Amino acid sequence: MNCPSCGAPMHLKPDLDSYKCDYCQSVYLPEKGDDGVRVLGEPMDEACPVCKIPLVHAALSKVRIFYCTGCRGMLIPMEVFRTLVDELRATETGTLVQPAADGSDLSRKIDCPHCHKRMDTHFYAGPGNVVIDSCEECGLNWLDRGELMHIVHAPDEEKRTESEWE
Repeated sequence: MNCPSCGAPMHLKPDLDSYKCDYCQSVYLPEKGDDGVRVLGEPMDEACPVCKIPLVHAALSKVRIFYCTGCRGMLIPMEVFRTLVDELRATETGTLVQPAADGSDLSRKIDCPHCHKRMDTHFYAGPGNVVIDSCEECGLNWLDRGELMHIVHAPDEEKRTESEWE
């Protein structure tokens, strides 16, 4: 990507949701999509486990994630998952009673985009009534479109314990 101010190459700032021009020091912040995700456009070597197109670097609430522009799924490192949920809860208002998760989602079989081994498909241990996929070996969670917001808007977040995040 080139700087809109001077035309020099811009580089994605590590662990942030913006680009920085090495020449004029301008910062470019991509617009958020309707799901709140800033697509940073830098493609990854890994492909979406659902629709198989390359994942891209993205940011949600200033937390870096990996995003599929096709199905809008999110690959979120486990080490930042709780931070991301907490950040989103701080900015989102209201709670919604979630319908029960569809148990048939448990039969889905997808492979980890990083190590290509089968991901563990399970009910999320915290609030939100969602089924997520995780790879313990790589420390990654896969959430389909909308599942993260189900978790964020679930009621009774104060009653959770530390073990529910693992």
